[in-house]
Formats: sequence, structure tokens, C-alpha cells
Amino acid sequence: MDSKIMTALGDRVLVLGPKPAIDSPYKHFKLTRDADGVAWLLFDRAETSANTLSSDVMEEFDAVLAAIETERPAGLVIRSAKPSGFIAGADVNEFRGASDPDMVETRIRAAHAVVDHLEALRLPTVAVIHGFCLGGGLEVALACQARIAIEGARFGFPEVMLGLHPGLGGTARFTALVNPTQSMALMLTGRTIDARRARSLGLVDTVTQERHVHNAVKDALFGRLKRARPGLLTRAAGFGFVRGLLAKRMRSEAAKAASREHYPAPYALIDLWETHGGSKAAMLKAEQASFAKLMVTPTAQNLIRVFFLREQMKKAAGSGNAVKHVHVIGAGAMGGDIAAWCAGQGLRVSLADMKAEPIAGAVKRANELYAKIIRKPTDVRDALDRLIPDMDGEGVRNADLIIEAVPEKLELKQKVYAGLEPRMKLGAILATNTSSIPLQDLRTTLARPERLVGLHFFNPVSRLQLVEVVSHDGNDPQVLKEALAFVGAIDRLPLAVKSSPGFLVNRALTPYMLEAMVMLDEKIDQRLIDAAAEQFGMPMGPIELADQVGLDICLDVGDMLRTKFGDLLPPTPAWLREKVTKVELGRKSGKGFYVWKDGKAEKAKLPETGPRVTDQMIDRLVLPMSNVCVAALREGIVDNADAVDGAMIFGTGYAPFRGGPLNYARTRGVENVVSTLRALAERFGERFAPDPGWDNFK
Repeated sequence: MDSKIMTALGDRVLVLGPKPAIDSPYKHFKLTRDADGVAWLLFDRAETSANTLSSDVMEEFDAVLAAIETERPAGLVIRSAKPSGFIAGADVNEFRGASDPDMVETRIRAAHAVVDHLEALRLPTVAVIHGFCLGGGLEVALACQARIAIEGARFGFPEVMLGLHPGLGGTARFTALVNPTQSMALMLTGRTIDARRARSLGLVDTVTQERHVHNAVKDALFGRLKRARPGLLTRAAGFGFVRGLLAKRMRSEAAKAASREHYPAPYALIDLWETHGGSKAAMLKAEQASFAKLMVTPTAQNLIRVFFLREQMKKAAGSGNAVKHVHVIGAGAMGGDIAAWCAGQGLRVSLADMKAEPIAGAVKRANELYAKIIRKPTDVRDALDRLIPDMDGEGVRNADLIIEAVPEKLELKQKVYAGLEPRMKLGAILATNTSSIPLQDLRTTLARPERLVGLHFFNPVSRLQLVEVVSHDGNDPQVLKEALAFVGAIDRLPLAVKSSPGFLVNRALTPYMLEAMVMLDEKIDQRLIDAAAEQFGMPMGPIELADQVGLDICLDVGDMLRTKFGDLLPPTPAWLREKVTKVELGRKSGKGFYVWKDGKAEKAKLPETGPRVTDQMIDRLVLPMSNVCVAALREGIVDNADAVDGAMIFGTGYAPFRGGPLNYARTRGVENVVSTLRALAERFGERFAPDPGWDNFK
């Protein structure tokens, strides 16, 4: 969880009923009773900062419920004793490596029995929910008779992000309570909603503040709370033909986002609801089998792997960020967006440029970004206040970190550094956002080269989570540590890379994009080339991506990498230079390979008859990426295969359900990959030659 949220929530004083005895018979729960005879069950999973549901937690939960049944209190309040929130969902560790659907179903059946036990208690039950209430946590809350949300609570079913759907009865209980078009949409997208929205949907019965919890609990338990009731459409969904019509619409919406072949979970959820939505008992039972079947799919196992890759990269950031003030030089697309992101994450940011227009443009874009991602208008205002236009560059003197984002020209960057360095304060870090110039070349004119690092962000900054933290031979290790901590503090995922042309991500992506240009030269339709990549699972094809990035930037990076790697890269076609000369640069100029309107590429559909995507097309595009990743490992540019996969997923959107380019090679079989690369090299040239690193790759 975001460390800033944790800190903010850490100050919260929770109303937890009577003080529990020190010697609780339970490891993860505390059970007390108040003066009204109401039992308070506090969930406080041992040795963790957030509550999650593991097998041993569920077992103990069942024992607690049995004890409550025997004691017959006047009512039951379920609360979390963790400041971070109610329950963050299931313990994902228990999902890793699952391969036998029968075993998964047996375990899920046991967990279902516990939640059913809670629902069947013959006394009033209420869940009091603060902070995060996600996945299995929300399913526990749905089994209570009433739900009270504390302002600021967040609700959602993120299972779809792991290639699953809810598995603790949520599919049945949520669709029975809340209008199915809305409840299904939440489960199909994995989005979270706030307490007010949850109240308007009827997911919670009331929203209150912490200080009013006692009164709200009494109202809920003693019948004074007006309960949310299922609406007309929810009741109508009991009819099979109504579900049939709605399910058809849901499938066509799901197909816009992901294919059934690559992401089976949304479709399994729609099938489950369409078939069994008329009977809660049938749906609860069918949910178990459907969940178990999804759990063992390669998609779910790879997405679970990606979940842990993100956690691993977050840990690599470390803690103890010392950067409070960032000074950004260059308010163009990248510099302006980096500045906006940092200010949005609570840092003071000064933004310098030679001209006023780019700074004004950056502030306007920041305003648009904040309107989308920050909920409170006052917080939007505060973020804009932290983003300070700085024409004179005075911010340099006080900045803890200076990020240079000027155009990719060595002399220009060195000139900027010459003016900067004497004005920097002693402990400040100088970072460059270069995507192509090796740090060895940049550091030559510096008096204190040990304080220079690369912080390579990806476009769009607000969506791509990766930042490459680039080191050179003369770095002070402490500076690198501070740079990693800074990246973590702005809610981004750092990848430590050694400086070399293209670092990791651009070096791996360039052959993908250039191969697409060679295929264009072979008169293959650009829409077909993009379709081949999308069929593999890439978020967009290489031709559209080149337009998105900017053909001028693609050309610069391609030229720079070819000077270093020569024929290991596809040649740059002459017509690409002509396009750049004619300022047909892609999205930013309105025309590149495609015509762009309102930020979208205009694509006509491929004709029904005619050439189709072939396996060879897909291999030509995607296998060179795996090849370069193995080379980067062999050369020590990156020291960890998992981090390489994480970087390609979070920096380029590489098909997450494949688990990354190295995981894909492992799954497909290294021998198969190497022999395919050899065959491609014979047919198309040496650029496909397998890297020697495959010999030792496991």
C-alpha cells in the first residue's frame, strides 16, 4: 500500500469497543462484549500491517463464530484493529503455483463455509469499515446484515487484475444486493469506489465519521437504521431472459478491453452470473468451481507473478526518502509531466524553462491530470500550489534533487550542467531523464560526477509506473540509494540499471519497433503488423506505438543504438527519415503512420479477405525483445531476471498475462526460442541471432 496513505491512516484513532483482555485465546482476533451485551470482534492479523485472509485466519475465524453462537450476544460488530483498513483481500501468497483445480476447490469450499457461517448467525451483525475493504474483505462484509462505512473508506473487487473473479461468495451476494449492471461492472473492471458511491449503490447502509461509530452501531443492531434494499433491476435479474440481454452487452464491453483467450476471468464471471444468477445457492456453488478453474490458468498464475514483481520492485526502492524539493529543467512533454507528477505526490517542485509557453502548457496539463486522479478540489489546489513556475531557475539553490529534461543533445546538456553545478546545494543530486545518452559521456565535464544519476521516466508519466535508475562507474552508492528511495516515494517502481546505450527498456523495445518498419518495407499492411502484436497481447502495436512516442524520438534512439549494436538491429528505412523531415511525427503533429484525432489513431478495419496474422510475424516482433533482455542480463546491465520482466511490463505494457519477456521464453521453452531465432536469422539476417546468454539462462 502507498506509504503516504499508511502514514496518514496511522494517526487515526479507531473506536474499537471495550478494551480486550491481554490474554486473548485467539492469534488474529480479539473478542469483547460491551454494556449492551454486543460482541465486538476485532480482526488484527498477527505480524502484518494489513489484514488479509489466509487459511489459518479463516480457520480461526470459524472457531470464533462457533464461540459467538454459544454465547448468544445481543449483536455482533466486526471491525479491523489495523489503521490501514478493514481487510485488503485474500493472502495472495496462497495462490502461487496452484496447479490442481480440485485442490483449489476443496480449499475454497472450506473458506466459503466460514463466510456462510457468518451469514447464518441468528443475531444482528454489522461490519464497520474504514480504509481499504477489498476482495475477500468485501465478501466478509457482504455476509453481515448491515454495513457502516467510515468516510474515506474504499471498496472494490480487484480479483480480475489477478486473472480471477471473486471467490468467497461475492459474485452471488454482490449481484443480489446491488443493481447487476453496476455490481458486475465493478467486478469486471477491478475499480475501487469511495464510501459515498458505495452508499448510493446500496453496498453500504450508511456513511459516518469515526466519532459517531457507537451510535451508528446501535442504530444498525437495534433496527433503527434504514437498510439499503435491492432495486427493481436487481429483482428483475432473477429472470433468465433479462440476464441474457444484459450478459450480451457485458461481453461486448469486455471484448473491447481484453480477449477471452488471453483474459478468461471477465467472461467466466459473466457466464457464471448469466447461468446461475437466478439462484443464490446455485451461484455460490458454481462460483467455487469457476474460481478454482481460473486459478490454475497460465493467465492467473502469470498475473499473480506480476503482483509479486510489483511488490519486489517497491521493496527495492527502500525507505527514508530525503527529497522534499525537486527542481525540473525543461518544461516540455516529459519534464512538465514529471514535475506535475512529483507535485501531485506531495513534493515542492520548481519548473524552469527558457520560455514561458512550455511552463504554461505544463501547468495546464497538470491541472487536467489532477482533475482525473485527485478526488478533493482542495487537494487539487494544493498540488497546483506546489508546482512553481520558475523562469529564472532560482529553485536550483534549494532543491534536494534536480532533474534535467532538456532535448537529447550532449553539448546542450553539458552546457546546462556547467551553469547548474556551482549553484547546487552540497547534498543535492543531479539527475538526467535522458533515454539515449550514456552517463559516461555526460559526466565528463562535472566537478562532482559521483552525484549524477539517470532517472529515466516513461511516457505517459502518469500511467507507466517504471523509472530506470541509471548508475555509472563513478557513482557514490549513497546517491543511488537516495535516488531509489525518491522513486518509491513518488509511487513509482525503480529499476536499477548500469549505464549503457538504451539502458534496458529502450534497448529491448527498439528492435520491436524497427522490425515493424522492415515489415512495412516488405509491403505488409501496417494494421496487420499492429494486429500481430495485439494478438500476442501487447497493449498497442509497434506502428501505433511509434506514432505515440514520436517518429523523431524513434529515429534518434534507433540511430544511437545502431552506432553501438550495428547489425544486431534492423536497418532504419530511408523513408522514416523523410517522414521526420516533413514533420510527420505521429500523434504530436497530428499525422505519422496514422492520422491522429483527439489523441486517438484513426484506423480502418482490416478487410475480411486478404492476408492474416501469422506466427512468424508475431515471432519477428516479440522474440528480439526476449533476446535483448537475455543480453542485458549477460552483460550485467541488470542483475535480476524478475526485475527485467517487471520493467518491461511496467515500462512498456508488455503483455502482463505472459509474465514478461523472460518468463514468456521460459514458458515457451528456451530451446524452442533459440531454434526459432536461428531459423529467423537464416531467413531474415543476423539481427535475429540468439544471444550467447541463452546458454546459461534458466
